[in-house]
Amino acid sequence: MGILGKIFTWWDGATIGTSLFSARNGSKVGEDHQGNVYFEGGKDVHGNPRRWVIYNGPNDASRVPAEWHGWLHGTIEGAPESNLPPPRIWETEFTPNLTGTDRAYRPSGALEQGGRRQAATGDYEAWAPDGQ
Repeated sequence: MGILGKIFTWWDGATIGTSLFSARNGSKVGEDHQGNVYFEGGKDVHGNPRRWVIYNGPNDASRVPAEWHGWLHGTIEGAPESNLPPPRIWETEFTPNLTGTDRAYRPSGALEQGGRRQAATGDYEAWAPDGQ
C-alpha cells in the first residue's frame, strides 16, 4: 500500500497517525502468533490503562485471539502468555471470519446457491399463546 493509502485508509492496517501515536505514546506489551502487536499507554477517562492493537494485515476484530481479547478489555492484568493455562487438547487453531469471502458458508437456500429453499416437511408446529 502506498503512502496515500496509509494516510487515508483505516480498514487495511494501521494509518500513519495510529502508527506514530503507538510508537510515541505506548509501550509494546506483546505480539500474538498472527503478528498483531499490542500496546498499552496512558489512562482512559475511568483511570484504566489504554490498550490497543495494531493488526498485521486487514483490521478485523475476529483476528484477535481470545487471550488477547481478554487483555484488551481489562479482564487480565499482565500479558496473556504469563497468565494463561497450557492449551487443552480439544482447542482448535484460529480460523478467520470468512463472511464476505468466497469461502463463506452459504446454505442451499442462499441466493449465491440458486436461491431455492427446501420444501417444508410438516414437522413445524406454530406456537399459540393460549397453549392449544
